[in-house]
Amino acid sequence: MKINGNEIRPGNIIQHKGALWITVKTQHVKPGKGPAYAQVEFKNAIDGTKLNERFRSSETVERVRLEQKDYQFLFHEGDMLVFMDMDTYDQISIRREFLEERAAFLQDGMQVTVESHEGTPIAITLPDQVTLQVVEADAVVKGQTAASSYKPAKLENGVRILVPPFVGVGERVVVDTNELTYVRRAE
Repeated sequence: MKINGNEIRPGNIIQHKGALWITVKTQHVKPGKGPAYAQVEFKNAIDGTKLNERFRSSETVERVRLEQKDYQFLFHEGDMLVFMDMDTYDQISIRREFLEERAAFLQDGMQVTVESHEGTPIAITLPDQVTLQVVEADAVVKGQTAASSYKPAKLENGVRILVPPFVGVGERVVVDTNELTYVRRAE
């Protein structure tokens, strides 16, 4: 689908210079002299390199629609993550680096959404929140409770987050997988 250069928004996937680019930031500039343009920052969907481009409103770019499919996480195999298609039961393997630090939040049987373009996975969406157990937590320093302060804690998957002072070792907490932050105690 073709769109004008001034219609590019953050999150759009654009086909540009023979590659797929994820729009990170856009800024519309109207200089005192000359035509207005959109300054766009892209991130390569495959290798993560960045690119800054200017587009005038008269220029068009190709916006790409991604295919979304539900998969179930099965297991780790070396540095690969194995997922199963929920409809056809086919399995795919994706490199662990693809998910970066969010790979630690994958749990056996977890349902994820894989976005792909022409059969190539571009993005994996995890559930927004997961429940994990705290295995390490620093002691509360006396007098620290007057202000809202957080202490470091280590979760069962090895990820370190900040938790409120009342959360102790052995408690289960809900964690935001996008921001990697504490949300609340689990019921």
